[in-house]
Amino acid sequence: MFEGTLRLFLIWVCTLLLMAPVSFAVAQNVDGVSDLKLPGISSYATPKGETSLALGGGGAITLSAQLTDKGGDITRGIVWRVFKPEAVNGKLPMVASAHGGTAVFQLEPGSYLVHASYGRAGATKRITVGKDAKRESLVLDAGGLKLDAVLSGGARIPPKKLRFSIYEGNAEPNGDRALIIPDVEPNSVVRLNAGVYHVVSTYGAVNAVIRSDIRVEAGKLTEATVEHHAAEITLKLVREAGGEAIADTSWSLLNESGDPIKETVGAFASMVLAEGDYTIIAKNRDRIYQKDFTVVAGQNQEIEVLATEAAAMDPEEGAD
Repeated sequence: MFEGTLRLFLIWVCTLLLMAPVSFAVAQNVDGVSDLKLPGISSYATPKGETSLALGGGGAITLSAQLTDKGGDITRGIVWRVFKPEAVNGKLPMVASAHGGTAVFQLEPGSYLVHASYGRAGATKRITVGKDAKRESLVLDAGGLKLDAVLSGGARIPPKKLRFSIYEGNAEPNGDRALIIPDVEPNSVVRLNAGVYHVVSTYGAVNAVIRSDIRVEAGKLTEATVEHHAAEITLKLVREAGGEAIADTSWSLLNESGDPIKETVGAFASMVLAEGDYTIIAKNRDRIYQKDFTVVAGQNQEIEVLATEAAAMDPEEGAD
């Protein structure tokens, strides 16, 4: 009977813990935090060993975060980190951490730096802990950014061939921008602090690139769709029109200015290109063939290069 009652009690306690919206934290280590850049905190040291700097002798401090100053509390997705403000060996010691929404910490009385991260958004605040329980809130001033791209005319782009990179809005004196997050998949939501960001959309892996500046507003989801003027092109070397592609062909693609932008080897050369004029040079068994072609936005093409004597180039042509 006692064993059955104990089992029911444990199930009841576990159920309450799973339902609780508030997380309690005492010196929890967070995996993978050493590379994270925290606003207002240049460097910090993760807890080491079994000694805890977060003790139960002080008052409870309840921490909550909001997207805007009038917004509701964020209920999940927050990573909390609490630091001692005095650096040790040039780094701030992290004394406690927690995941989730609102969190409760038991800390020794004193001054601390609290950082809340929500995706790529974050905020830092100095707090003072006494013997009495208190509550502190952090306004992240953050929103979400959802990116997508289409072709001219609104045609969809295969998601696997589309990626985004998000940079700081302000460029350095040399023109470079700080990369915030690379390789963002289309239609995924990225949490960012409010502000202007420089977004680079890449379709394929050659030169179909669109750049734009996008503003993220606090408390809102910004959805932005850019338009690519490009098409998918497949090149093949054939002995006659409509013939089979010749294997072991080396390809060199030149842009309108004559600069090489892509090289590959194979019977077929498939790629995404921005609209414009190009020259393709195909080499097979010491024979070189050339063809000019034009890419029209949204019009995928298969382009044949004829391996005939008339189309062959003199290998010495253009040599000094």
